Amino acid sequence: QVQLVESGGGLVQPGGSLRLSCATSGFSLNYYGIGWFRQAPGKEREGVSCFSSGDGGPYYAGSVNGRFTISRDSSTDTVYLQMNDLKPEDTAIYYCATRLYRCSSRAIEGGTNSAWGQGTQVTVSS
Repeated sequence: QVQLVESGGGLVQPGGSLRLSCATSGFSLNYYGIGWFRQAPGKEREGVSCFSSGDGGPYYAGSVNGRFTISRDSSTDTVYLQMNDLKPEDTAIYYCATRLYRCSSRAIEGGTNSAWGQGTQVTVSS
């Protein structure tokens, strides 16, 4: 059974940092790929970063490139998202997902076959 559990969200001031974790089980990270997404109130879900299947990537959305870093620990099947220099516009619920529809430099998208975690709230505010 595929499971993804996010943690690490919270309230942080602008310019601060957070590290999100996604504990996974029931599938191969390298075979299916993994990604981070976010959804702010009233906005569509946005792909943030991903590793594609077959060990490709990482790839980043332009809005976070240079500030966020995705990494993975194969020994614990955990994926991380290190977020630095956070801005109020980064406020959203952050989700990890696998079996992505697209993971490339051009697009990071979930699809009908994607599996999702429950999300973790990130709020950037002074």
